[in-house]
Amino acid sequence: MNRAIFFDRDGVLNEEVGYLWEIEKFKWIDGAREAIKFCNEQGFLTIVVTNQGGIAKGLYTASDVDKLHQKMQDDLAELGAHIDAFYYCPHHPQGIIEGLNVECSCRKPKPGLILAACKDYEISPAHSVLFGDSLRDIESAAAARLRAGIFFTGGNLLEVVKAELEKL
Repeated sequence: MNRAIFFDRDGVLNEEVGYLWEIEKFKWIDGAREAIKFCNEQGFLTIVVTNQGGIAKGLYTASDVDKLHQKMQDDLAELGAHIDAFYYCPHHPQGIIEGLNVECSCRKPKPGLILAACKDYEISPAHSVLFGDSLRDIESAAAARLRAGIFFTGGNLLEVVKAELEKL
């Protein structure tokens, strides 16, 4: 079984700007790229789990999200780092796009994104943690039975990741 570090995206890896799909509005959190590289070097899979209800609301498309995630991978490649997988929920109960305006099992705080990644990558939840910036992230980690859901309140993400992993 593999170990993983799960990261929420907005507010953890990149600055929170509301609905983010425009590459020019993307800005990394201090130490985020280095934190991902550190996780890669420590043998953890790095997985992003993010709610993207703006798709269901018609604000942007799945293709827009994929392009932003590719930009993130390109930035990380410059440091010799990578994200192993991106999982996102395109649903929102108040959405306007038919088929996406539903209650689902993947929208955090439900654990569907994490559970799918654990199945796809043979990840041991008991040996994996999530860094998130909201209660729904922490609740999702608990529902998936991860070892820990760690509340990120800001600062240099590399320093926070190193400090938290030392405690485990």
